[in-house]
Amino acid sequence: MRIDKKIAIFLLIMVMCHGAALAQIVTTPYSKMGYGMLNDNVSSIQRSMGGVGYAMKGGRIVNVMNPASYADVDSLTFLWDVGIDLTNLWSKENDNKGYSFGGGLDYLTGHFKVAKKLGAAFGLLPYSSVGYAYGGSIDGGDESRSGNGGFNQLFIGVGYEPIKNLSVGFNFDYLFGTTTNTTLINSTSTSYFTRNMKMRDWNTQIGLQYSLPMSKGRDLLTIGATYQPKKSYHGDAWGTKFDSQDSKVDTIGYTSMSGKYEQPHTIGVGMSYIYDRRLTVEADYTYQKWSDAKYLPIGGFEPQTMQFDDRWKAAVGVQYTPNKRGSYIGAMAFRAGVFYNHDYLNYSGNNVRDYGASIGFGLPAPGSKTSINLGLEWRHRESSPTKLITENYFNITLGVNFNELWFWKSRIR
Repeated sequence: MRIDKKIAIFLLIMVMCHGAALAQIVTTPYSKMGYGMLNDNVSSIQRSMGGVGYAMKGGRIVNVMNPASYADVDSLTFLWDVGIDLTNLWSKENDNKGYSFGGGLDYLTGHFKVAKKLGAAFGLLPYSSVGYAYGGSIDGGDESRSGNGGFNQLFIGVGYEPIKNLSVGFNFDYLFGTTTNTTLINSTSTSYFTRNMKMRDWNTQIGLQYSLPMSKGRDLLTIGATYQPKKSYHGDAWGTKFDSQDSKVDTIGYTSMSGKYEQPHTIGVGMSYIYDRRLTVEADYTYQKWSDAKYLPIGGFEPQTMQFDDRWKAAVGVQYTPNKRGSYIGAMAFRAGVFYNHDYLNYSGNNVRDYGASIGFGLPAPGSKTSINLGLEWRHRESSPTKLITENYFNITLGVNFNELWFWKSRIR
């Protein structure tokens, strides 16, 4: 690849990165609670496999789920991964039905070799997302509720292999973003209430991976684990209220988030098995102890019946590549996965949970190591034991994995 073409790709990705924080799209009333809907740092490849990744490794994927995987990268390549998400949502609450469509840039990551047995990665990912709009009639008027925004994470990480087959890794994240939840009431007067959060914080994660080659190197068993410590968020939270009768906007409940809003301990474990260098099977489990995390309601705007539950997620995924060096179809990757997520949100004693299934395809670009990854995902979300709102999602994910020889020196002819 010529140097001017490399620079053009780099500049294009930076422009996309600049707008990435504005492109998060989520549409669900459940996101009005807490910090919104949490994300799991999955790429388009991993999402097509049910969201697995703690034991995933390989030089052609940026696996942010476990930074220990960064140690496994080709010394001559610079890997970019850009993901786009499109979502259709069908929802039902009692006899009311709804439909919405959204999408945007989901993530941007990069991966490269630093030195022997040492790799690094960086990028921009969503941490949580808020997005909803609905309304209805009340006595003497009507009420509408809406929310938008989210928290993003700009990260840099390293992975190192101190001894053969064992790698360790570390991610450092900068968290930033703002969420706004608004309630508008039109009755004898017009009034609104907002709940706002503005986060400026940091986060850390450590990871381990151990691989055991089998069957003369054609099979590989890998075990992975990650840990993210409990910490207090830093930023500001406040509420505002307005009533047309006095035409005055008041700020209430303004507070620093430090010591009042927390992230829990997070543990992730996974195991993968690669058979004959063609078939990969992985199973993952994630646990977050949200019931121990502090969260201060702001100015009485939050539902008093909302609380946090411990979150856990189980996922299984497979990938099959018939023959990487054969025909085009043989070089394609075929993926599938399932997952079940017991979420951290609880409203009136009803836990929010979702489950789903996905399939995907990896399409190699002719003449290069770049690949296009297409995924289709169905997701069902509801609360239990009482079904407050039932949602069904159909997601299309598109990831472009640029794998170029940026560090290869061409011969002078």
